[in-house]
Amino acid sequence: MEMIYKAARLEKQAAGALELALINEQTLRELTEDDVFTFRLTACDNQVDREGERFTEATLEQLGKLYIGKPVLRDHNWSAETQTARVYDAHLESKGEVKRLVLSCYMVRTASTADTIAAIEGGILRECSVGCAVEHVNCSICGADQRKTLCEHWPGREYDGQLCHFELDGAADAYEVSLVAVPAQPEAGIVKAKRYGGAEKAEPPAPEGADNNEHWADEAALELEKMRF
Repeated sequence: MEMIYKAARLEKQAAGALELALINEQTLRELTEDDVFTFRLTACDNQVDREGERFTEATLEQLGKLYIGKPVLRDHNWSAETQTARVYDAHLESKGEVKRLVLSCYMVRTASTADTIAAIEGGILRECSVGCAVEHVNCSICGADQRKTLCEHWPGREYDGQLCHFELDGAADAYEVSLVAVPAQPEAGIVKAKRYGGAEKAEPPAPEGADNNEHWADEAALELEKMRF
């Protein structure tokens, strides 16, 4: 199943008695407040993003359960050497109709993690990318699941006055969270059907004045990701 990456933001988190109890569920020895550095990731929400996708609220709740105990890496490099922190708690926060998945993470304070902690506290490391997989990618116009079949609709385009987006529904897995320099999706600009595992379909026509021989959609999507923060 193809992984989906979503950008996230990092915030400070205090380590109280409840947090320490949850952290110690993940450890082999009991850690104290002085042993750990904690932070939060505002991971993803139920709003339509710049890629024309949105998580359903049910999917966010499912992802919250799946993310507990998962590692925080560097640059999506799946290696023990890049394991930086671990998720110890997750919950949904509501602000009006906006539902956000917030992940609480901890690091052990050691000489080797001091530079990373300093970079987080100094605001240098604050962008993250959350990797997960979903069971269904449903078109908001016709309901077609893009993992099974391709429809004629494109996210971000209007059809009879209705703006199309794809709904990410049913959490299949939560892999990891990564600290990254630029929270761009590795496959930014690749058509959704290919990214979701279906067959690739042709790009929509280029805007007026654009060269059809150029991958204008790929370049535009990548630029949007670079400007996200």
